[in-house]
Amino acid sequence: MSRSVLAPLLLVFLWSTSFVPSRIAALDAPPLWFLVARFVTAGLFFTVLALALRVPLPATARRWAALAAVGIFGNAGYLGLSYVALEHLSSAMGAIIACTNPLMLAAVSPWLLRERLTLDKSLGMILGFGGVVIVMLSRGGGGSARPRDVLLALAGVAAFVVATVIFKRISEPESLIVVSGAGFGSAAIVLAPLAFVFEGAPHAAGGEPLVASFIYLVVFLSVGTTLLWYWLLARGEASRVSAYFFLAPAFGMLLGALLLHERIFPRDALGIACIVAGLVFVQRGSAVSACPAAQPLPPSRDFMCPKP
Repeated sequence: MSRSVLAPLLLVFLWSTSFVPSRIAALDAPPLWFLVARFVTAGLFFTVLALALRVPLPATARRWAALAAVGIFGNAGYLGLSYVALEHLSSAMGAIIACTNPLMLAAVSPWLLRERLTLDKSLGMILGFGGVVIVMLSRGGGGSARPRDVLLALAGVAAFVVATVIFKRISEPESLIVVSGAGFGSAAIVLAPLAFVFEGAPHAAGGEPLVASFIYLVVFLSVGTTLLWYWLLARGEASRVSAYFFLAPAFGMLLGALLLHERIFPRDALGIACIVAGLVFVQRGSAVSACPAAQPLPPSRDFMCPKP
């Protein structure tokens, strides 16, 4: 299996594993303050790494503002709104809403990113999202789906799409270490006052499970998947890469079967088949719609790219 397939699969697998630690965090700590702590820790890590590797920094205020916007929309906006919505939204509905990300990107990418929306790609998006709905319906789901929470979750997904578009429109972006560090730092600065207003002073009631969840989310999600996501975006069409997120509910279902001995139903197989078929159509549609905006960046712009 090629790296172009393995890397997105690894990204979505790690993203799928975030539900349990995020749920623990939501129960044992204020969600916004938890995110602030997560952003600060990840931001400090990338700052130290950038200094150690002597990575070139943006030279203008406009470049810094663009990187800050990526972090504010992609971290503070997406995760902040999603965490608040999931306090009352069922996990099944939350997963379905999160999987509208590829659909939103596919809708705006022809105008904002010059990515052609071919017939194959359109069919793939429909099949992929249909497969997600089939899988989630077979899971039951339960729980509430208040319009307010659905709108918050959709707004979070829209914020993530905005961050993706901004990143893709940055010509020759800086090292992904700098992109990530600036993004987490700006997200923490924006989210901290909101956390103080809505949740009061920082506090937490959890013990070892909360600490373990925090470490996992910082290391594997904030650091690992962030670098991997930006790396993939820099080398391919945004709509093609984001289509792999249709696999997230399937990964969650398989993890439940392996770790929690949950049953897999015949409808699950149908849903996964639709998702896989959708990905095949999206990849085929992307292959014939390559354009300058979707070409790989020069090797000198790799995500570690320290100055020689």
